[in-house]
This record gives sequence, structure tokens and C-alpha cells, in this order.
Amino acid sequence: MDTLRYIPAKTHADCHALEALAFPIWRDHYTPLIGNAQVEYMLQKFQTAHAIEHQMKEGTHYFFLQTEEEENIGYLSIVFRPNELFLSKFYLLKPYRGQGWARAALAFLKTLARGKGLGKITLTVHKQNPSVKVYQALGFAILEPVVTDIGGGFVMDDYRMGLTIS
Repeated sequence: MDTLRYIPAKTHADCHALEALAFPIWRDHYTPLIGNAQVEYMLQKFQTAHAIEHQMKEGTHYFFLQTEEEENIGYLSIVFRPNELFLSKFYLLKPYRGQGWARAALAFLKTLARGKGLGKITLTVHKQNPSVKVYQALGFAILEPVVTDIGGGFVMDDYRMGLTIS
């Protein structure tokens, strides 16, 4: 397995590149879980270049996940909160899932959290998402169920998960 690189997104062009990654990833992964209508609604609300740029201005940090060959294979976004690093998004293109990249990304996230003096990483994940088991295998625990109204007649039916780090 190659080394994964974490390239900060900073520019307007980066936001468009993130959108170009998000749309196929979300459509492939989430359509069977939540249906096409909610996927398309969430893409427009949260994953367009404009939405990503707005999130970045509000303090969300985006990173491209890149191979040594400089191929973007996914992305993640984080928010530093009091006492925790919140992993807002972590997505990989289908051919790269199940290859250990989540463990590598977690090591990167732990380094970021420790650098800010934070002792916990949290995230939310759809209850039916197979990634729940991946996060549990990485040491995350389910903290509570969370249902969030996101508008348009849709809700996110998630688990909030957490990992204490030293």
C-alpha cells in the first residue's frame, strides 16, 4: 500500500475538485442507503463547490486524500471544536475502499487532534452505513443516536461516534 498524502484544500479550484469527487462517491455509496432524492438534495446543499467554499470560510478544513502518484482518491473534512476534532466527512472512491486507507487517515487525524491538545475524535455516520463497522474496528464507540432535520423533508438518521485518544 502506498503512503496516503493529505493535501489541504484552499482555493476556489480546489472546491470544484472536491465537488467532482463528492458527486460520484455520494451517488455510488449513499443512493442504496437513503435513496436518490435525498442524495441529490444533500449534494446540492452540502457538496457543491459553493457550499464547500462557504463551509471553509466558517472553519471547516478540507483535505484531498492523494496517493504518492498524486491521484485524488477521496477527501475528508474536519472541524476543531472545544475538546474534540469532529470528522465531518471522510469519503473514498469505490476502488479504494477496504484497502486500509481509513486506518491511515485516522493516524493523520490523531496527529491533528493531539497538535491542538484535543483528546477526542467524533463523527456522525448513517445508522445503516457499512462504515459503522469500520469505525468500530478502528476503536470508535457509538455514543448516541442522532436524527437531524436537514430540510427538504429529509432527515439524517445517524449515530454519533467517538474515539478517545491519548
